[in-house]
Amino acid sequence: MRDTPRPQGTVGDFRPWPPQLRPGRALAHTPGASGSGSPHRSDSRPPQTPRGGRPSGQIGRLGTTPPVPGRPASFFLLFLGLPALLFTLITWQVAAGGLLVRVDKRVSHALVDPQRLYEVLADLGDIGVAVPVLAVAIGYVAWRGHATGTDRWWLPPVAAAVLMALVPALVVPLKVLIDRPGPPVTGPGTGYYPSGHTATASVAYGAAVLLLLPRLRAVYARRGLVVACAVVNLAVGYGLVRRGYHWPLDVVASWCLCALLLTGFWMLLSRNSRRTSSGTPRSSSGPS
Repeated sequence: MRDTPRPQGTVGDFRPWPPQLRPGRALAHTPGASGSGSPHRSDSRPPQTPRGGRPSGQIGRLGTTPPVPGRPASFFLLFLGLPALLFTLITWQVAAGGLLVRVDKRVSHALVDPQRLYEVLADLGDIGVAVPVLAVAIGYVAWRGHATGTDRWWLPPVAAAVLMALVPALVVPLKVLIDRPGPPVTGPGTGYYPSGHTATASVAYGAAVLLLLPRLRAVYARRGLVVACAVVNLAVGYGLVRRGYHWPLDVVASWCLCALLLTGFWMLLSRNSRRTSSGTPRSSSGPS
C-alpha cells in the first residue's frame, strides 16, 4: 500500500526527522536572500532599527545604556534658568525698593540677634578662611593629576582659581551699582548687596567639592562631602543674617549668583572628563 506524504509544519506533528528548510524561506540568523548581510531579514531591506544607526547620545553619561538621551530641559531650568530668574527679580526689587525689600526688612528685624556664635558662623565666609580651603583642594588635585599623568590635568585647578577670581570681579561692581545700605546693626554705609561673604563661601567650598568628588570612590564619602558643603554655606548665610551683617535678600542673591558660576564650572569639569576618558593614550606610555 502506498503511503501518502504527511503535511509538514502542522500543529501536533511529531516527526522523527529534523525539520527541512523550505525554498524561499530564511532562518532568523542567516543572511538575507539577496546577500545583504542583514541577519534578521530575508530581503535586501535594512532592519528597522539597525544597531549601527542608533544615536550614541552624549559621551560620558555614566550609568546608562545606549542610546543615551541628552540632558533634559529641567536640568537647565533648575541649575541655570531658576537661579538667573531669581537673581534678576531680587536685584530689581532691591534697586526699586519693592515689596520684597519691605518683607526683607521685617524678616531681618525679627531674626537679628548679635551673639558671638553667629559671628563665628559668618566668619566661615571670610576670605582668610574659605579661600585657603579651596587652595588646598586645588593643590591636591593638581598634584594628583600631574603624578598620575592625566591629560589636561591643569585645567580643573586653573578653572577653579579663575572662578574664585571672578567673585570680586562680579560682586564689587554690583555693590557699587546697587548701593544698598546695611541693617541698622552695621551702622552707616552702603554696598551690602549682594553679600560678599556668602559669595566667597559658596564658590570656595563649592569649587573645592567639585574638584574632589572625582577622586572619591565611596558613595557615602561623596554624599558626605556634598552635605558638609551645603551645611557650611547655610551656616554662613544664617550667621550673617542673625548677626545683622546682611539682609536676607543679600544672602539669597549671592546664592543665586554663585549657583550660576558653579554650574558653569561643573559643566566645564564634565566636558574635560569626557575628553580625557575618550582621548588617546599619552605618547610617554608607549605600547605595552
